Amino acid sequence: MALLSLIFSAHPLDQWRLYVVITGRHSRWLILLPVLAASLMRQDVAKAAQISEYEVKAAFLLNFTKFVEWKPDAFTDANSPLEICILGPDLFGSTIDSTVANETIHNRRLVVRRISEVPPAKSCQVVFITRTGRGLRGILRKISPGVLTVGEADDFIASGGMIRFMVDDRRVRFEIARGVVERMGLQMSSQLLKVARAVR
Repeated sequence: MALLSLIFSAHPLDQWRLYVVITGRHSRWLILLPVLAASLMRQDVAKAAQISEYEVKAAFLLNFTKFVEWKPDAFTDANSPLEICILGPDLFGSTIDSTVANETIHNRRLVVRRISEVPPAKSCQVVFITRTGRGLRGILRKISPGVLTVGEADDFIASGGMIRFMVDDRRVRFEIARGVVERMGLQMSSQLLKVARAVR
């Protein structure tokens, strides 16, 4: 996790110049930093830990919250935390909890919650949906405005989701449905749009 701390303490533009490469027969994931590598000692690069797919995705979810702005009415009150909710089977385990531990975004404490059904309005600001299949479109339709939806199903964007993870040439990438984001009342930084694999 030390390497992830290094990434997220960097300038926002540098944070997004990372590539996630599948390495080894067990499909582990290694973060390479072409922009920051010049400033790292060789031994620091050698210590770069191989991390799992969902450690990488947890790190992306954390960073998404830094590049999206929610309206005040997306929260119950001024003291409410910013909640990342996992809807469906939890593939992260404790990884996402440790990734967001002690993080504060937009002056709000960041927390993770597991849910089994579509959340009520104002209870979740990010929903990661692990479910796929015919029920996906119905789930997305039930989610209230002001919620950033993230998933990994092939038809996630076509079903009405906002950000979809994908693996492209052995790299974890993501695409964004900008129109859906804007219709749902969220503001997304141009820095995030620039590094997306595709913007629709």
